[in-house]
Amino acid sequence: MSYERCSGLSGSRETATAVDTSPAPAADRTPAPPPRPGPATRGGPPAARRDAYFDNAKYLAIVLVAVGHAWEPLRSDSRTVTALYTFVYAFHMPAFIVVSGYFSRTFDASPARIRRLVTGVVVPYVVFEVAYTLFTRWSDHAPDREISLLDPLYLTWFLAALFIWRLTTPVWRLLRWPLPVALAIAMLASLSSSIGNDLDLQRVLQFLPYFVLGLCLRPEHFGLLRRRSVRVAAVPVVGCALAVAYWSVPHLGYRWFFHRDSAEQLGVPAWYGPVMTLATFGCSLVLAACFLAWVPGRRTWFTALGAGTLYGYLLHGFVAQGAKPAHWYAPAWMHGPLGALTATLVAAVVVTLLCTPPVRRVFRWVMEPRMEWAFRAGEGRPARAGEDRPAQDGRRNAARVLSGSR
Repeated sequence: MSYERCSGLSGSRETATAVDTSPAPAADRTPAPPPRPGPATRGGPPAARRDAYFDNAKYLAIVLVAVGHAWEPLRSDSRTVTALYTFVYAFHMPAFIVVSGYFSRTFDASPARIRRLVTGVVVPYVVFEVAYTLFTRWSDHAPDREISLLDPLYLTWFLAALFIWRLTTPVWRLLRWPLPVALAIAMLASLSSSIGNDLDLQRVLQFLPYFVLGLCLRPEHFGLLRRRSVRVAAVPVVGCALAVAYWSVPHLGYRWFFHRDSAEQLGVPAWYGPVMTLATFGCSLVLAACFLAWVPGRRTWFTALGAGTLYGYLLHGFVAQGAKPAHWYAPAWMHGPLGALTATLVAAVVVTLLCTPPVRRVFRWVMEPRMEWAFRAGEGRPARAGEDRPAQDGRRNAARVLSGSR
């Protein structure tokens, strides 16, 4: 794969809609009539076009995240569930992070993007870190648990990581070989047990290569994955991966795919860390490619839900945590095949509902706050009609690209 020095990061104005770069047949090149103005375009700039492929990918990845959490209480009862759990954890977050990196390519620390980073990442992190701490005081019977914004709790680690990764994007733009450097950092992080829990830095560093890989990808790379030959080749690869996952249950620990511990914390010699970092990166990359190859590129019934994956991600954790005091897993039948199937279906339905527009409208004030009062007038906002803002078009395009990672 040619990274072209991450040339897609500098001066690029492409949006996520250009996945299929092949030219259209001559008969299909007739100019299309201009779109009629609708409610979203009258009196303002046209609404950003969203690529169905990436919305589908984000929705399916977030469903796998919720299903994985639903399987956690069932791991000790079934080798099959544990194998599926290991298989899913090998690629679902890497795939989600790669897509997040892809949509962060144009982040350049301009006022508009810093403002979006604060309102779309920092504010939800603070709110949900406090909310999860208060909630787990009840669900985990830990009334003395302290609120700490430096020690991410449960799902909030991803927001802390996304904040750090995006802030460092301009650095990766300058490097000649960003992915090898990111891999070296991840390998070194796995050696150290003294990194600490601040902002879950161990996991931030070990997952860093996936984000940097997303920064280096271009639309044509995703176009290659969507070829029929790649989709067919993914079938035996996934079959072999499932067989290896089943074999590995009594031999290898799935905690390597969590990327939150050093080698010594996992009870193995330190040199295992760099070796397993490379091994898991290769494994996760192949499986993530298989997953992305199977994602449909057309609009489906769940395509619109891809715009609300952050809602589903952050909100489903309350349901997963509430299952403990509610004793949902107490019945004996829940620890058999029927219970695993039930947990899978319930998790998929719950996270789907949490991505729907009604839920997004209810929680938009905290997930996507405007916070006009917190910023200086004219700083980090799009130019209005009649204002002399030379960067107006560039900022509008940046807002469209960034909105895809939400």
